[in-house]
Amino acid sequence: MTSAQVDNGQGGRQAVEVTDAGTADEGYQRALGARQIQMIAIGGAIGTGLFLGAGKAIAKAGPSLILAYAVAGLVIFFIMRALGELLMYRPVSGSFSEYAREFIGPFAGFVTGWTYWLFWVVTGITEVTAAAQYMTFWFSIPQWVSALIFTIILYGVNLISVKLFGELEFWFSMVKVTAIVGMILICAGILTLGFSDAGDTASVTHLWSDGGFFPHGIKGTLMTLQIVMFAFLAVELVGVTAGESKDPKTVLPKAINTVPWRIAIFYVGALIMILSVVPWTEFKPGISPFVAAFSKMGLGIGAGIVNFVVLTAALSSCNSGMYSTGRMLRDLALNGQGPTFFTRLTRSGTPLVGTTFSAALMLVGVWINYQWPGDAFTYVVSFATISGMWAWIMILISQLRYRRLSDLGVLPQSGFRAPGAPYTSVFALFFIAVVIVMMGIDKDTRISLYCAPIWAALLGISYLVLKARNPENKAFAKN
Repeated sequence: MTSAQVDNGQGGRQAVEVTDAGTADEGYQRALGARQIQMIAIGGAIGTGLFLGAGKAIAKAGPSLILAYAVAGLVIFFIMRALGELLMYRPVSGSFSEYAREFIGPFAGFVTGWTYWLFWVVTGITEVTAAAQYMTFWFSIPQWVSALIFTIILYGVNLISVKLFGELEFWFSMVKVTAIVGMILICAGILTLGFSDAGDTASVTHLWSDGGFFPHGIKGTLMTLQIVMFAFLAVELVGVTAGESKDPKTVLPKAINTVPWRIAIFYVGALIMILSVVPWTEFKPGISPFVAAFSKMGLGIGAGIVNFVVLTAALSSCNSGMYSTGRMLRDLALNGQGPTFFTRLTRSGTPLVGTTFSAALMLVGVWINYQWPGDAFTYVVSFATISGMWAWIMILISQLRYRRLSDLGVLPQSGFRAPGAPYTSVFALFFIAVVIVMMGIDKDTRISLYCAPIWAALLGISYLVLKARNPENKAFAKN
């Protein structure tokens, strides 16, 4: 075992052990097993974007949404393989923030770490608020009570141990997977056996007979790309678990390689089945396609089932937010780009101060959301999509630079090289650029691009202030 050095935030250095396998020991406990990592990877790709947001996307694109998910899913696989190549080079909890710092520069690492932290804080606020709203389906209790209870429970889970976080996320993901697989099997049974109220009209011809596969043209399909990519946000979370995986060199590649079939089954497969049973013209924005499908089948319990699933998805997302924010703040602090008190760990190896700070902000955000459900808070929520895609951009650029250095022999080659790179990474960057352009064209998502420069300016000023106060700190020196 060897040791490396990282900045401790005071201009000095802090020792970090590196095992013979090349994995950094950052003080965390490697308690996440293969079963948990696999389900975290699966759950990261399945969120409320599929269960609720797909209704709006279907109305905009019709059956061609299937193609949009397939192409976007391929791009996500390229991104994840790029991340995998970096993870096998150096598995660390800071993940893409660390790689941005190493291969692009200290400012890129600073921006990426704080932006990803903000992404999960905002996501946590919206998801715990949504979870509280879903509870009113069954119980007449104030939303703030449910939001407070959920936040306290998830906060406690994340402080007790990373193993408990992984176990909770495993069961959250299991509920989502079971719901989608169940829907696929029911739809397949209707198409082949013709049972339920939808049996007489169900047919795969719905995929092309009701106005064609592209009922609103190619433009209609392109305009759904931001909705599609939003549904995939958090798939990169598996990279943050690298510092706490029992066997990252074995587990992480397996989890990443499951991305294609996850997307093929849970997105493409589910949509093909649902749109074959229910014509796309019957889907409306704001109504879950799963609820619409259950209603068409004559299954009155459908709304309750979907409400339970989206509640689970919301809590899963909030749980992931609690987990990742503490790690990101600690990584920034260890590298001198955040307050040093964020480096503190509990005896069980969880980042106490960072998680507590983030959880407190989530509670404040929930209160703001209740007081002013629109206004400025809407602008902050809109920023979540663009900030999430920033992490993907940094992953791809870091991988391109790492690949060039490893090919030159400057750095050791990864044992999990991305196939087709650098071309696949360049294509993924181009695709993300297209999505950002579509966001600018769509008035409903354009606000995200207005928020980004404000956040960038705030980070730029903060970085310059920190650098001026700590001119000797190597955290601000170009590698």
